[in-house]
Amino acid sequence: MVSVQRESLSEQAARLLLDRIQAGEWEVGQKLPGETTLAPQLGVGRSTMREAIRQLAGRGILTTRQGSGVFVHAVVPVGDWDSFVIRATIASILEARIAIECEAAALAAERRTRDDLLAIRTALARRGGEVVTIDARVDADMAFHRSIVTASQNELLTELFDTFAARSREAMVQMLELSGEPATQADQLVHAEIVEAVAAHDAVVARDLSRSHLEALRAAIAQHRP
Repeated sequence: MVSVQRESLSEQAARLLLDRIQAGEWEVGQKLPGETTLAPQLGVGRSTMREAIRQLAGRGILTTRQGSGVFVHAVVPVGDWDSFVIRATIASILEARIAIECEAAALAAERRTRDDLLAIRTALARRGGEVVTIDARVDADMAFHRSIVTASQNELLTELFDTFAARSREAMVQMLELSGEPATQADQLVHAEIVEAVAAHDAVVARDLSRSHLEALRAAIAQHRP
């Protein structure tokens, strides 16, 4: 059993107790053991345990019923729900992008014209240029991916991309706001590799690179915790 040994004991006890709740040790609606049981498990006194329970109650995790005890009310803190929903939405958007863009990249490698390739390279250069806002960064990224979808010569794929472009843009902005991560050379390199696969008419590599890139984004946002 992990014990709390540093300062801010009540906050650490609250965090450890929340970890146990989220791990499924107690289900929603289930009554927690008493303070006299929980306190020694976490290596704190009863007053510290009482404060930790109060903190989790304030976050919507626990509820106290007079004369009955303390019960699990939720597994996600109230303040985290917006972030939780946003991550779920972004994951859905990325799944849709995988379905559309991976096949579009393969078709683009097979069908792209010289003008298509010029447009793709231009969009790549703009994407890798200096951008000062998240909105500008997302707009440049969306323009790049649309140039590849357009090069697939499949009007329906382009229409599908455009149909949910607004939602996709919003999701990408939210993802960057959640992660707070700046643009990296490695990220730009991945996109450059996709371009080279399209230029080389290598449909398999273009598809695989697109899929691995988008699946990496999906995995990253799934692992992010506020």
